[in-house]
Amino acid sequence: MRRKLSMFLLVSMLVLLAACNGKEETKEVPKAIEVKLDVPETAEVNSKVEMKAVVTQGDEKVADADEVEFEIWEEGKKEESNTIKAKNNGDGSYEAQTKFEHNGLFTVQVHVTARDMHTMPKKSVTVGEGIKDGEEKHEHENEANGEHAHTEGFAMHFAALENVQVERETELSVHLQKDNKPLEKAKVRYEIWNDSKLEKHEWIDADESAAGEYKAKHNFTEAGNYKIQIHVENDEGLHEHEEHQIEVKK
Repeated sequence: MRRKLSMFLLVSMLVLLAACNGKEETKEVPKAIEVKLDVPETAEVNSKVEMKAVVTQGDEKVADADEVEFEIWEEGKKEESNTIKAKNNGDGSYEAQTKFEHNGLFTVQVHVTARDMHTMPKKSVTVGEGIKDGEEKHEHENEANGEHAHTEGFAMHFAALENVQVERETELSVHLQKDNKPLEKAKVRYEIWNDSKLEKHEWIDADESAAGEYKAKHNFTEAGNYKIQIHVENDEGLHEHEEHQIEVKK
């Protein structure tokens, strides 16, 4: 009798464990956040321009985003970009204003971090007369001389570094996207060098901490101006890079 009871209890426990495991396997994966970026295709010089981003997750409006910022730069001058923090309207929409001081072609990219996800769609804005023929030729000459233009649909956002100090661990973080979706399973390396010691370059492999987010840690041993070049590759033949400059203080 006791033997039969023991067998019954053992079988019951196995069935219960199997049921629990089944529930874990069927756990739903959170839906990705989506962002609708609303900016005009054309704008007048020195006129007020409204920028709006509507953030959703499935059918739900996301009103609790951790960070929403609009990054703006002129064609060929991303290193001189300007960032504007968006106002949260409390209904899933986030807004900001800007103005453009001269003719040209500009890019507006919104960076949204919400619910442990990051996305960064972008659009172009033609201001005034846009790019003249001579200016457009100059842009192509820059690319021919080695200035890198990203693959269509690819986007890279390097988290700004502030108050970097010698011998203090610094976290390097970059978000990558392809066709407005996180670029996963890429090989990302940070190349770092001091402007005063061009012969010495350090290479650091980054780990993918979340979908499309790649992080690494580094200690700077000397004060000075440094360059950080981010190299991105994947199995589909993508090969991208982008350079940033930071100051390290004592």
